[in-house]
Amino acid sequence: MLGIRKQISESKSLTDFGRMPNIKVFSGSSHVDLAQKICDRLGIEQGKVVTKKFSNGECSVEIGESVRGEDVYIVQSGCDEVNDMLMELLIMINACKIASACRVTALIPCFPYARQDKKDKSRAPISAKLVANMLSVAGADHIITMDLHASQIQGFFDIPVDNLYAEPAVIKWIKENIQDWRNSCIVSPDAGGAKRVTSMADRLNVDFALIHKERKRANEVASMVLVGDVKDQVAILLDDMADTCGTFCHAAEKLIEAGASKVYAICTHGIFSGPAITRINESVFEAVVVTNTIPQEERQKQAPKIQCIDISS
Repeated sequence: MLGIRKQISESKSLTDFGRMPNIKVFSGSSHVDLAQKICDRLGIEQGKVVTKKFSNGECSVEIGESVRGEDVYIVQSGCDEVNDMLMELLIMINACKIASACRVTALIPCFPYARQDKKDKSRAPISAKLVANMLSVAGADHIITMDLHASQIQGFFDIPVDNLYAEPAVIKWIKENIQDWRNSCIVSPDAGGAKRVTSMADRLNVDFALIHKERKRANEVASMVLVGDVKDQVAILLDDMADTCGTFCHAAEKLIEAGASKVYAICTHGIFSGPAITRINESVFEAVVVTNTIPQEERQKQAPKIQCIDISS
């Protein structure tokens, strides 16, 4: 009897610790290209999944292979039709969980509703917290995301959250593509991004500045004041996301007025909604550099100034 018990405990420990579960990577419909690049780097095939919509707009997901006991990663970015993408992700997580997946990791390069992270006025919702609750209830065991709009969003979860940074890839791009980068100034388009800008400036050993802005309402800037000196320097505007690009384009004009020789814009998430593409084409930027947390192929065709950094690594 003791021998049998010993055998069972040995086999259990081998199952628990001796064998790593197989990795399966599935992609939602938001960013299939990024998922494929990640699979190519890992040397594995992308998991089979069929996503479709019913005529009334409901999302339908069919996982096309067994995930029992597997370590599942689901790649889905918060872009384009954000609400549909979020719902599709929740359904995929739940489908894998009830199919006995060992662990389900949601890989969300651009976290949806990240700008609604605090109660900044009466009766305002904290939607980022609601999204965190929904992901946890759906069955996610782990979240991987990139350059969260506010770091405190990690605290909205009771599960592990890895907030990766695009900074190393951005520094590499600056050194390889901006010839006069040693005579540059890293500029934050608002006071909230000061920490991000000072970190980048320290790593490049260059100056930094920031622009103080006052908003009339969301997506509309009333006035801007430059704090710092950019005269005869290459100004590099740095932010975590660019949506309608109103702030970026106003800031670029302010920097040219202040004597900057060239202006570049760099951000992690290029949302580019509404009049963004027109504004970029008419702007004074040398280039608008974004990462591929959101698909950019179509936008690059419309705006030649947009350049993309691959962050699949």
